[in-house]
Amino acid sequence: MSQTTSRFWGRVTAVLVLLFGLAFLLPGGWLAFIGGSPGYLLFGCGFLLSGVLLWRKHLAGVWIYLFTFVLCVIWSLWEVGLDGWQLMPRLLVPALLGLWISMPWVIRPLTRSAPARRNSIAAALVYVVAIIGVFWSGWQISDARFVHHQPFPAEKTPSLTDGETDWKYYGRTADGQRYSPLTQITPANVGQLKLAWRFNSGDVMQKGEDKAGREFNLEVTPVKVGNALYICTPHRQVIALNATTGKMLWKFDPQNDTSANEYLACRGVAWSENSGDTMCPQKIITTTADARMVALNAQTGKPCTNFGNHGFVSLTDHLGEVPPGFHFITSQPMVMDGRIVLGGWIYDNQSTGEPSGVVRAYDVNSGELAWAWDMGRTPPTAPLKPGENYTRGTPNGWGTYTADAQLGLVYIPLGNATPDYYGAGRRPFDDRYSSAIVALDIRTGEERWHYQTVHHDVWDYDVPIGPTLIDLPGDGGETIPALVQTTKMGQLFLLDRRTGKPLAQVNEKPVPQRPSLPGERLSPTQPDSVGMPDLSPADLRETDMWGATPFDQLWCRIQFHRYRYQGKFTPPAEGTSIAYPAFDGVIDWYGASVDPRHHVLIANTSYIPFTMQVMKSEEAIKQGLMQKWVGWGSGKPYPKPKEFSVGPQYGTPWAAIVKPWLGALDAPCNAPPWGKIYAIDLVSKKVIWERPAGTTRDMNIFGTHTNLPLPTGIFMMGGNVITQSGLIFTGATADDYLRAFDEASGNELWRARLPAGGQATPMTYQGDDGKQYVVIAAGGHGGLGTRSGDALMAYALP
Repeated sequence: MSQTTSRFWGRVTAVLVLLFGLAFLLPGGWLAFIGGSPGYLLFGCGFLLSGVLLWRKHLAGVWIYLFTFVLCVIWSLWEVGLDGWQLMPRLLVPALLGLWISMPWVIRPLTRSAPARRNSIAAALVYVVAIIGVFWSGWQISDARFVHHQPFPAEKTPSLTDGETDWKYYGRTADGQRYSPLTQITPANVGQLKLAWRFNSGDVMQKGEDKAGREFNLEVTPVKVGNALYICTPHRQVIALNATTGKMLWKFDPQNDTSANEYLACRGVAWSENSGDTMCPQKIITTTADARMVALNAQTGKPCTNFGNHGFVSLTDHLGEVPPGFHFITSQPMVMDGRIVLGGWIYDNQSTGEPSGVVRAYDVNSGELAWAWDMGRTPPTAPLKPGENYTRGTPNGWGTYTADAQLGLVYIPLGNATPDYYGAGRRPFDDRYSSAIVALDIRTGEERWHYQTVHHDVWDYDVPIGPTLIDLPGDGGETIPALVQTTKMGQLFLLDRRTGKPLAQVNEKPVPQRPSLPGERLSPTQPDSVGMPDLSPADLRETDMWGATPFDQLWCRIQFHRYRYQGKFTPPAEGTSIAYPAFDGVIDWYGASVDPRHHVLIANTSYIPFTMQVMKSEEAIKQGLMQKWVGWGSGKPYPKPKEFSVGPQYGTPWAAIVKPWLGALDAPCNAPPWGKIYAIDLVSKKVIWERPAGTTRDMNIFGTHTNLPLPTGIFMMGGNVITQSGLIFTGATADDYLRAFDEASGNELWRARLPAGGQATPMTYQGDDGKQYVVIAAGGHGGLGTRSGDALMAYALP
């Protein structure tokens, strides 16, 4: 290399180090001033001095940099130990820059001394060792987080012998266990699984359906009856497939207008059989994006003309004013005992007095209304009088329902009264049922019991899915009909499903009260399920802050001190606070699966902090985040906010903007693991094992999909299923893989690359050819930023 070239690279290097030092020094000083760590300020001084000396062609600049880096290593180890994934943003970029500084073309213009040049090689080795150490300790910490707490329990109930090889509900059966009695695919042969067939629906994301927070998600779990699979697509097409070949049998397109819908997803359809209906003895029940229910002939895909109005039933009847996109159903209806029971998703956090969260049941043959449960009426099942509407603004049950045919009960997971983040105007019945499980008589709609998981919920911790039912042994040897309810907070509630009484201890825990919004009335305590393992994240500390580089990590540390944060029940107040967990939750709409033989629960969990910015409505209007609106009944069209993250909360003085908490480079502000799988013994009520799941392969800054597959554990959106042979299948991780884990040990046994994100719950069944198939929708998830697609993937042994 010529002398001129060496001088050029020397100057470039000096400028880089100067800028590097300033990037530490200035925000590091800010961090120290607001009460954070002084480390960045001190390191900034060292790196800046190094840059000055390098610019003046002093070899001392090389050694000052090395000395500062060594101090940075010591400080980092003191903060986070040998956690490689936490060391990475602290040390990787400084080590790479230090390695560059030690290169001959940088050293040569600074000295002619041979010993000094040899010493620079030694310095380079320090940086190389640091880089290797970061990655090595990262893999080590991933292994260390794969923890076996206690032995896997022995079989407690006999093997299932129901002979059912189909999958007729979201959870295979109405109890929501997501457990299959099939045993053909085993831990010993699962590594031989191959793609058996692939079906592409052709229903793909249209332009603009992933903008401003809108989401287009293929989250469907098929149902399988006979040798047919039935699915629905985000635009609400219904498709029947041959279960052994994947060939399409028929397709129904409701031609619904989805342009007003902020969230395009359909998680499944319902199947019904009734020999008394000669026109449609087997039905597929589904809903449309414009709030209609439709019954289709399962053999032909044609609407059942004797159901409702030529196959359709309006779901906006007696709801009053319902703007387009304000009411639709993402989850499959519950069909049992001649009833179709469903609630619906309300475009929440928009206003007080939104459409009702009423739960309704319809006759499975005629489509006529059988009963309606409206918590704002006395009694809640009282029929409407002419001209009346259901109570507006009540909590709604938008998730998948579960049911117990023997008890005749359907279990409804309820959300919040609108709006989500300001509850000063909530009524007594809103506060009684918000974020609660309600058990209703499936024939009459009468309430048997309800149990609340959050009091006066102003965090959007709504119950996102019905409970999973399981029979457990009692202390006296008797069998107790139980249920386990997953929650967004990461708490598990174990209840007697006959009465709603806790089977594991629940305490009332004091929670923060101040600061709060004027007029708000927070609950002084919240239910704390201390008798069950707590899957919620530990409270954040400054040292937990993360980033792709030290600079965005530093920015997250500054934000941590600027924002309000008092743990998972931090009260909403004017300004910005950290919401962790947030509305996406630790466990969202997919719930957990249960092995009824070993009484084991398997849960996918995610850990993504959000920020909640609360501002006065006038300020939000001034900033263009929302528009003025005079309210319901004015005849004025509803003005949708600029982005889905904006909750205008019309009818209150406050707007709320809730977004994922990401650094300047779109990397998470909290350290990994970001996704884990837990195995929990429901008898001992202890964790059996826990492990990170997923890698960073498809997650990178600015939404790109290329990265090193670091085994950090990655965000998940989607459930898992268990087989009697002892396998767990899940594709929920954001790295586009379907995986199989050993249920007893948690070891990963197999993985298959998916063409798009697998943010759906898989299912398994036996085809007419005698083979066991594992099927998952690979269509991505807008909220996680995974690849979008339209594929249904089926795997089987050769």
